[in-house]
Amino acid sequence: MTKRDLVVRIADESKLNQQEVMNVVQKTLDYITNELAAGRNVELRNFGVFELKVRKQRIGRNPNKPENEVPIPERVVVKFKSGKVMKEKVSTISPEDIEA
Repeated sequence: MTKRDLVVRIADESKLNQQEVMNVVQKTLDYITNELAAGRNVELRNFGVFELKVRKQRIGRNPNKPENEVPIPERVVVKFKSGKVMKEKVSTISPEDIEA
């Protein structure tokens, strides 16, 4: 599903204008991004939590030349932990149902 697919579905079900729905969806994503960029976690009840985690500095290897070590610096990444309702719904599908 893409952002466009989401907008079309919401517009169809709510009978709202697609442009208005797109503006609301985009604004929502912008606010989530801005909160994370400001160093704050975002919790959406029953959906999940976007958390900031620090990945420690480590040494990597070039797969083409494994003898070469490459330093990978410490960095901040976004992790997503699914909420209770999402976990319950996703746990009901079988591996065969997943599209490749």
